[in-house]
Amino acid sequence: MSRMHCPPSAGPWPDTLVAALLGDLRTGESPRVLGISGLQGTGKSTLAAQLVAAANTRGLRGAMLSLDDLYLDHDVRAALARDVHPLLATRGPPGTHEVALGLSVFEAVRAGAPVRLPRFDKLGDRRLPEDMWPQAGALDLLVFEGWCVGATAEGDAALDAPINALECEEDPDGTWRRWCNTALVRDYPALWAGIDTLLFLQPPGFEIVPTWRWQQEQTLQAAASGRTGMSRAQVERFVQHYERVSRQALKVLPRVADMVVRLDAERNIVSTD
Repeated sequence: MSRMHCPPSAGPWPDTLVAALLGDLRTGESPRVLGISGLQGTGKSTLAAQLVAAANTRGLRGAMLSLDDLYLDHDVRAALARDVHPLLATRGPPGTHEVALGLSVFEAVRAGAPVRLPRFDKLGDRRLPEDMWPQAGALDLLVFEGWCVGATAEGDAALDAPINALECEEDPDGTWRRWCNTALVRDYPALWAGIDTLLFLQPPGFEIVPTWRWQQEQTLQAAASGRTGMSRAQVERFVQHYERVSRQALKVLPRVADMVVRLDAERNIVSTD
């Protein structure tokens, strides 16, 4: 594919990529779950929305689910923070999702049954009541996107040394990172196994993620007048919660994903495999 610019916060992904991902999907065939994995700021939700819209244009029944919609509520994470480790108050790392809920959605889609799609209220820091979830009929396509979709756990020895200031200062004995790694071993493989096709949006390296996440934060603050967001320093600390799993994903997912879209620091598509 030729080099092209596709900033997730400012414009669409190329139609050729969307068409390639939809492939020969036809209505009436077995429902398909398409997974989109990519580190923060790579444009997963933008691409997922485009795929659903394109599927619907074809007469297919498409919907999307984000890993973010499976977050544990604030109160549940607060209990984990009290009983296991304070860093578990932050939503997003492995172990802070209700994986069984995602599995129930996948099962309903596979069965061709109507399904309610969970939605998480990030401002309220809790999942919306079920009667507020969008309801979909039998689907042809479910697009499932998330920052660590398909990620695998590390070996125990890799967890010994902290990899950033957050781990060094707030998890010196490794309790938090080992707890998250155990959750990634125990809970998530069943969810990943429900994905038919996995796309990985690959950045040039983890080092670009703080910049991309800061750009997202600025966009969010501009869109919501009066919103008090994170400072640049807070964003730098925030992304450290995800660095370990992100770096592992960068090692593993290019080898195991069904399609890899490689991006440069400006989010230009460099190549697709």
